[in-house]
Amino acid sequence: MKSSPFQSPVAAGRWPRCVPSAGAALALAVVLSGCSTLQPPDAKLPPVAVPAGWSAAGAGGVATPLVQWWERLGDPELTALISEALAANTSVRSAQAALQQSRALVDVQTAGTLPRLGASGSAQRSRASGSTGNSFSAGFDASWEPDVFGRLRAGVNASEADARAAQASLADVQVSLVAEVAVNYIELRGLQQRLQIARSNLASQQETLQIAQWRLQAGLTTSLVAEQARAAAEQTAAQIPALQSSLAQSRHSLAVLTGQPPAALNARLDATAMVPLPPDDLALDIPAQTLRQRPDVRAAEHRVAAAAARVAQADAARYPDFSLSGTLGLRALTVGALTAGNAVTSSLAAGVTAALFDGGAARAQVRSQEAALEQVRVAYEATVLAALKDVEDALVALQGNRERLQRLQAAADAAANAALMAQQRYASGLIDFATVLETQRTQLSAQDSVATTVASVAADHVRLYKALGGGWQ
Repeated sequence: MKSSPFQSPVAAGRWPRCVPSAGAALALAVVLSGCSTLQPPDAKLPPVAVPAGWSAAGAGGVATPLVQWWERLGDPELTALISEALAANTSVRSAQAALQQSRALVDVQTAGTLPRLGASGSAQRSRASGSTGNSFSAGFDASWEPDVFGRLRAGVNASEADARAAQASLADVQVSLVAEVAVNYIELRGLQQRLQIARSNLASQQETLQIAQWRLQAGLTTSLVAEQARAAAEQTAAQIPALQSSLAQSRHSLAVLTGQPPAALNARLDATAMVPLPPDDLALDIPAQTLRQRPDVRAAEHRVAAAAARVAQADAARYPDFSLSGTLGLRALTVGALTAGNAVTSSLAAGVTAALFDGGAARAQVRSQEAALEQVRVAYEATVLAALKDVEDALVALQGNRERLQRLQAAADAAANAALMAQQRYASGLIDFATVLETQRTQLSAQDSVATTVASVAADHVRLYKALGGGWQ
């Protein structure tokens, strides 16, 4: 009978065990303590269809190194902010503490497989039937639980897999943090460019308003034209406070991401700078390799290994436990007599415990762990599919915004030329004011769209780097 791909390897009988007979149980506790071949499950991951290549253009060739992809943007300020965020961000510090906890738990589980040694001492004075007596004792005691069926070793391996998952989760937090800092920084620089465009267009519209007022004073136009010019200028001026508010909020976000108070970066990021754009020579690795370098996928893999190890641990718990213990000490009626040869006491014991009837609790625990294993396998599959979608979405968005940017740049150039010619012709009285207003609105809209799309292209690069698992090693 063929086993299910999600069946526990323990339940499927894929790992041999040393099962002692009832008459030799105590002897085998020592002899077979090194014979156990039960290992934590090296569980097979669920099959996920991974394409041979990416559907969007730009893939192929020698893959671009992505460990510190932000350096490709060529912006020292961004590089400095990312370094500060990786060192001080609260989410990173929390993930680091979780990793330290996981590693400590590995040490706890490992210590459980080793012999335990203790020391003791006592002094007692007793009175009975009118007589008084003293007794003194000191000694050492040791105990050890031979891991015949691999229960303790499976627990250690589960903890080790949990620690590896915590380490991958820390890397995932770092990858997400770097991308968030970069996106916020790009948004800030994009807002600065849009604010500069709004101010430039406002200056042009104020010049047009001045011309309209002069023409009104000369009786060459009507007050309607002057008011239209004033309305256009005021509408553009109204955009400036909104952009300034968004700029302040972006600075606040970057400050908090770097572990600082919201206003800490106001002076540092006040100067206007261009949106950082990476070169267009990005070459993608094949999908399977991309998945291997994503920390969230690796974390999901380690969680599967941990869950499978707990299946083995639960299965091994159904079998007897063996123990060895011994004491070596001194006992006498006086302190001085403790050094006498006849004061030495010793004992050695071996034991075995087994559940004769537990109402099916042990088997139910195995089934519970197998169900938990299936859950993390499904979660792994979902993580892989989400990773593939992230990359494909980022590629499509980047390709579309690149094409859109080319069109918008051409439109912005044409709109600037049209606005300049309209303003000159209106000053000469060759066209009406409605044409001037329309060209100025078109120019402002086109230039603002270019600035917004430039920021979108840069952010698309960041999201693609994140989807590819860039930002950690």
